[in-house]
Amino acid sequence: MPTAIIADDERLMRDQIRLRLSQAWPELEILGEAKNGDEAIELVDQLQPDFTFLDIRMPGKTGLQAAQEIGGKSHIVFITAYDEYAIEAFERGAVDYILKPAEAERLRLTVTRLKARLSSTPADMGSMLTQLAKQMGIATKPVYLQWIQASIGQQLRLIPVQEILFFRSDEKYTSVQTAAYEALIRKPVRDLAEELDPDLFWQIHRATLVNVNAIDGITRDMRGRHQVLIKGHAEKLEVSRSFIHLFKQM
Repeated sequence: MPTAIIADDERLMRDQIRLRLSQAWPELEILGEAKNGDEAIELVDQLQPDFTFLDIRMPGKTGLQAAQEIGGKSHIVFITAYDEYAIEAFERGAVDYILKPAEAERLRLTVTRLKARLSSTPADMGSMLTQLAKQMGIATKPVYLQWIQASIGQQLRLIPVQEILFFRSDEKYTSVQTAAYEALIRKPVRDLAEELDPDLFWQIHRATLVNVNAIDGITRDMRGRHQVLIKGHAEKLEVSRSFIHLFKQM
């Protein structure tokens, strides 16, 4: 039975591709899903799928960067909203590409091409991917999260990252604090630190990320512990010794 994984940072897009593939190729088993390039690489190593569907642009490690590390372990199918990039990737050796949104007719053509490659060895596209990444500005400029989907009670809200003052995790949730409200997500700070622009968000504690533009200053409490002051917010955020070097320039 042929197998695959799907990597895209948009859950709705992953759901759509999974549905379209089940319709076009019922025998194809989807072994897992990933939200970024790092997770995709791990899944390929663990599950050894025949095909890997990779969104070209994802937060943190992109699809192109992930494809470079995957190498010849799996046939690559790129997912993209940019037709010119996808065509070039296909012509240079990728199995095929899927344009967003995934249309049923186009996906059937992709499945036909995948079946033809099933018995062949996946191509190692290292040099091609490096060149393509440079053309797209991906190799030197990672794509970071621009929005956070968070819960406020029973409501889901998309929050621009620029509006977030800080993130702080406990054992179960991560709070997302803006000037106007607090929301909750399940993603831990260690994952957010990899997906947010490090020039915009500094990790100051293993459980805390702070928006640089929201910092009003730094002080010490009676025990000598450093604490960050937040503009327009009464709460002070503790700074671990491991991160105090960030404030030497201030």
